[in-house]
Amino acid sequence: MATIRTMCPMNCHPTLCGMLVTVEDGQLVEVAGDPDNPDSRGFLCVRGHASREIIGNPQRLLTPLARDRRDAPFREVTWDAALDRIAERLQSVGREAVGLWSGHGFFANNYGTRVNSELLRRFANLWGCQWWAPTMICWGLGGFGIGLTGPLETNTKEDMGAHAELILLWGANLASQPNTAPHLVSARRRGAHVVTIDVRRTEAAAQSDEVLIIRPGTDAALALGMMHVLIAEDLCDREFVARHTTGFDALAEHVRRHSPAWAAAVTGLDEAVIVGLARRYAATRPAMIVLGGSSMHKGANGWQGARAVACLPALTGSLGIAGGGLGPRHGSKGHGFGLTDIALAARRPPGDYVPNQMSRITEALENGRVRALLLFGTDMLSSFADSAHLEAALARQELIVSYELFWNDTARRFADIVLPGTAWLEELGCKATNTHLYLMEPALPPAGQTRTGAWVLQELARRLGVADFYPWADAAGPIDAILDHPATGHATVATLRAEGGLRALRVSHVGHPDLVFPTPSGKVELYSERAERLGLPALPVHEDLPAGRFPLVLRQGRTLGHFHGFYDHGRALPSLAALEPEPVLWLSPADAAARRVADGAAVRVFNERGEMRARARVTDRVPPRTVWMRDGWDGLNRLTSGEACIPDAAVDVFGFSAGQAAFDAAVEVAPV
Repeated sequence: MATIRTMCPMNCHPTLCGMLVTVEDGQLVEVAGDPDNPDSRGFLCVRGHASREIIGNPQRLLTPLARDRRDAPFREVTWDAALDRIAERLQSVGREAVGLWSGHGFFANNYGTRVNSELLRRFANLWGCQWWAPTMICWGLGGFGIGLTGPLETNTKEDMGAHAELILLWGANLASQPNTAPHLVSARRRGAHVVTIDVRRTEAAAQSDEVLIIRPGTDAALALGMMHVLIAEDLCDREFVARHTTGFDALAEHVRRHSPAWAAAVTGLDEAVIVGLARRYAATRPAMIVLGGSSMHKGANGWQGARAVACLPALTGSLGIAGGGLGPRHGSKGHGFGLTDIALAARRPPGDYVPNQMSRITEALENGRVRALLLFGTDMLSSFADSAHLEAALARQELIVSYELFWNDTARRFADIVLPGTAWLEELGCKATNTHLYLMEPALPPAGQTRTGAWVLQELARRLGVADFYPWADAAGPIDAILDHPATGHATVATLRAEGGLRALRVSHVGHPDLVFPTPSGKVELYSERAERLGLPALPVHEDLPAGRFPLVLRQGRTLGHFHGFYDHGRALPSLAALEPEPVLWLSPADAAARRVADGAAVRVFNERGEMRARARVTDRVPPRTVWMRDGWDGLNRLTSGEACIPDAAVDVFGFSAGQAAFDAAVEVAPV
């Protein structure tokens, strides 16, 4: 019997959890939290414990499958037959008509180090096909808003627990960052005051002293109302503002008309609550804002909330200090974090490339600009807004390939070839949190005929004549190349092995300690000329969500029972499937009564775009006129808008894609 140190494969970045795996005679015996992991300290949530159900799961894909028509059954084929057919069709349609798209499932063994993402992009650059950044479906749009203001670097969860005296969990749900919770508890134990701001009472509400429920899409309005109070009552840090920001006078004039009374009417909060929150934020040192990573920014105006909220720590001089600034969020990095890029972007040939913009990708699939699609670890239907439009576009593809561990809706309905991938215990991997680097050693042989994603790409590169794709001798090669950076101490797989599989990164626990920001001025830009040049508002603004013909605003987000599309949204893992066996719609008692919907009743959720069925959960944890559902259910994204949120020219400004479409949906609910 052997115990191997590894990491959980669920990718709740930046709070990735350590795991101890016990193996005997080639069989997985147990998974448990690793008490010596400095990030998680033995913690492992329900998702992590469910990961043991990946191994030996009868639903697991174990052999290549193919079909000749999408209404025909799949049949088993050899790897050579599958790869030959793929390569032949890719050559037939031409490199610019081939799209590569990956999701979190492809990063189960390398989140934070982006090994598989770098390899996929390297392949696309050397061959010259389409590649789209997966950040557009996740944290990219929020990061874009923060980046326009400036403070993209975040303080760590450890810093929050040790130093913050006030913590605003602004759209940040602990279901997405479960091991942030112990640090939140530590902060409260010290006496820190915790406020949750969200559209519903999330899991974070149980760890909060105050819970402020706002109307969906009004985060920027709340921030503007708070800024009005800070400036009108002279609660700003004048010296910090003068030395480290630009555009204060324009902002001060701008927020004069955004009074707390105005913000109250927009957000649904009491005016006194907004004034009190602003005063507490200004008076408490240090104060930290933990912004939501994804769900908060799903709307057409979602980036504007991040843009506005990011101004607050600059006005109060809370940036660059322990316990202040912006706290950990999905996809964020701390000061000093870095890795080496192996994607070879400079070798990308000229071509007709589709922008990193969700709505443009759907258009390209629909109009024939892209004719073959290779999907790695992603359920595209659950990732894209306006999925009815996407379904029609996928149906037009001449070839769709899915590389997965389990079936998902996209693979079931649209794949022509399905390739079985290795699980996290069956390949060498390496992950990075905001503070540490972790080696993930293989503990089991690959199941069935499964192969790593790197192997699949190597085989396709060989068939397509893509030179220099994989110049390394083994799986350690690309990891070593990516880790060759001062932030890691130029770590290698060999040195990590010698150090017991983990190494502290050479990074700061405080974001922007040098008070230098990634803006044209190097300062926090309260007024952004860059935004203005992109055709966007130069000052933070609130814009109402597009008016819908239906009365209820639908929002979606995370629960502890699932995470992203891999493992078929948890439905392939029995313990997670039992927690959430069907779609559940939260609606308020007032909205339920008006529609004669009882708690637990079957309901239709519908609008002009489509409809789906769900089970009603009548609860006061959502306010009237707001309904909420966990994301990932089939049909949910048929209800959503799909309109572009920002111009094409803006999506890659910060080196990550912010090209997310709007997931806004106004709906009606009725009993079945």
